Amino acid sequence: MLFSVGAKIRLKHTGDKGEVTELLEHDMLNVRIQSDGMEIPVFAEDVILEEEYVATNIKHPVIVGKQTRSSLVPAASKKIEYSGKSVGVQLAFDPDYDSEGNVSKYKVFLLNDTAYDYLFSLKLQRSSTVPKSFNGRLEATSVYLLDEVLYDHLNDSPTFNIECWQITTAGTEGKQTQTVKVKAKQFFKKIAVAPLLNRPVHLYFLFDPANQVDDNQEDLKTYTKNNVRINKQTENPEFVAHEENDVYEYANFSHEIDLHIDSILESRRKMNSAETMRVQLEYFDKYMEDAIRLGVPRVFVIHGLGKGRLRNEIASRLIQMPEVKTFKNEYHPNYGFGATEVIF
Repeated sequence: MLFSVGAKIRLKHTGDKGEVTELLEHDMLNVRIQSDGMEIPVFAEDVILEEEYVATNIKHPVIVGKQTRSSLVPAASKKIEYSGKSVGVQLAFDPDYDSEGNVSKYKVFLLNDTAYDYLFSLKLQRSSTVPKSFNGRLEATSVYLLDEVLYDHLNDSPTFNIECWQITTAGTEGKQTQTVKVKAKQFFKKIAVAPLLNRPVHLYFLFDPANQVDDNQEDLKTYTKNNVRINKQTENPEFVAHEENDVYEYANFSHEIDLHIDSILESRRKMNSAETMRVQLEYFDKYMEDAIRLGVPRVFVIHGLGKGRLRNEIASRLIQMPEVKTFKNEYHPNYGFGATEVIF
């Protein structure tokens, strides 16, 4: 079963309530017991999510013709068992309830429980409205709020056309596509406890991280030049809003920068060493601002060898950047010792 830090659980054999505080090796979890505050290691197979524990021990009435809070609790016979590995990218419909406990609308999320970042483009079409487009970055093990769909609009058979590109250290992989057409009859049967959200939702699986990408598929640069328009994300106080990234700019962003002055200036007057250094560092600062804003995972800064003054100035700046996780100036087959690798 898939768990995340902060998940509310019960011990299967005792019924004690607890909270997952750490994911350990060998399918084990560190759990804080609610009654006495003790933290103990337990096997994942010996715990169950609080929502599923309720589902297996309490019977709930369902109002015919309306979806209620109780109808979203999966029955024991319909529990979703996870392998403990990443499921992939998913589309989740999380219900909102009115004062009488009936579902009034659904928050629509993209879930990513993998270790990979993705860029995505999504189009929502309904028969009675103008299509909506959403574009952005779906970070590893994150939840991204897309939109809200009213309960009554399920009769419009909303259709979601999703395209994703996996982000790697070398850039972006080829496009993966999926279409989800919501049909009310099947929709109400797709109940599962969602990874990351840790509560019952209507869940559609989109992309398996193990899928191989077709090299002949349209690449990101070609697609974005022809199709992408950036839209703002719906606000929700329950989740920290992801900053919208410019997909087109990311697709064209170079993951290396050459600070040799001849690469920066095509033609220049004679400059002394101090002026040259100033131009190089200004160019470096602007590049780093863009890399951080776009969420690039890593870059290579080419500074050459020389006396090491430029390399040392860059290192001094990198140390002061909280966004930089680490950097190193080691031998690289493409750059020798003349470049610093920066990891965000």
